[in-house]
Amino acid sequence: MPVPSEIAGAAIAFRQNAEMIEKSFKDLSTEEWTKRPNDSSNSLLWVIAHVVWARSRTLAFLGIEWSRPWLDQFGRGSKAGDTAGHPTPEEVVLAWQNVGERLTSELETASQETLSAPAPPRMPTYDGKISGLVNFLAWHETYHVGQAAYLRCWLGHEGVAG
Repeated sequence: MPVPSEIAGAAIAFRQNAEMIEKSFKDLSTEEWTKRPNDSSNSLLWVIAHVVWARSRTLAFLGIEWSRPWLDQFGRGSKAGDTAGHPTPEEVVLAWQNVGERLTSELETASQETLSAPAPPRMPTYDGKISGLVNFLAWHETYHVGQAAYLRCWLGHEGVAG
């Protein structure tokens, strides 16, 4: 089924982002997943888990509940800080794969009624609707793809884009 035209660009961005994010964490040690450039920056584990959280929010705006017990630790405005209770890299990768499969499916079947519904107040949206919010969340994810790519290079690994 084709993705509705209002979110077709977002669906492409989510798919391309997935490829880049997966390259960013390929073959990293557990220590590398949790290493931070400094005390005020995030680790790759935090960045990827935050993207999982953001994808879960995208699903929620499409009317689908998807969660993990640790997800709120990586929500909007959260900081890296204490890592007690954080998931393992393996848990994050499994959640990443699961939320990605679900998001791909839901973007293909999103209804016009859902996409044209008003976005919740104070949410960033390009058109005031859920469709604009989905498009914003794809852009938001792209921002974090850059962070993940940078962190991979900072850790001494080959870049993700060539």
